Amino acid sequence: PVLLIGMGLAIFQQITGINTVIYYAPTIIRSTGIPSASGAILATAGIGLVNVLLTVVSMWLIDRIGRRPLLLAGIGGMVITMGALGLLFRTHVNGGSLATLEVVLLMAYVASFAVGLGPIFWLLISEIYPLKIRGEAEGTAAATNWVFNFLVSLTFLTLVQVMGASDSFWLYGLLSVAAWIFCYRLVPETKGRTLEEIEATWHKRGQGHVAT
Repeated sequence: PVLLIGMGLAIFQQITGINTVIYYAPTIIRSTGIPSASGAILATAGIGLVNVLLTVVSMWLIDRIGRRPLLLAGIGGMVITMGALGLLFRTHVNGGSLATLEVVLLMAYVASFAVGLGPIFWLLISEIYPLKIRGEAEGTAAATNWVFNFLVSLTFLTLVQVMGASDSFWLYGLLSVAAWIFCYRLVPETKGRTLEEIEATWHKRGQGHVAT
């Protein structure tokens, strides 16, 4: 079960859409109605800056607030911003203040990821595994993460062509809902816990307890 939790976090980190936004940001931003390539590149740089700054904020908060609160709050923000983006793209009205709002929502989505699922996945897979399997388990989770990174990045443009941008964003929003439920039900808090206490969590899990 603990191996599957790490792999599940790895999968959800990718299928909730973060690298489609990072890799294809200029294309997405141009589709909002921003006319110039330079404007799209500038907005993309802003998204990258938000990613860095909020990751630093997460590093500062993670031992103060805990892993689960940040993780759940961050994924909740991803759900809201993807839902709002899908709604705006559904209107088919691009340009002007609406384009600015869409870029702001993209930045808010990246900020939510950078506070929660982005860094916390990598931290958790270094904490949740017993020492006897830690190397193999971390490697498996990391490999799963990169495999799904490749698959999601490879299929994004086809997905947009088939479903449209609005439905694609809503799909990522629904997958973010699934990620939130997964984390709420299964991912334990590791803040301030010893390896023995974390391992005891898995014994409780086998007796039917949810994550605490």
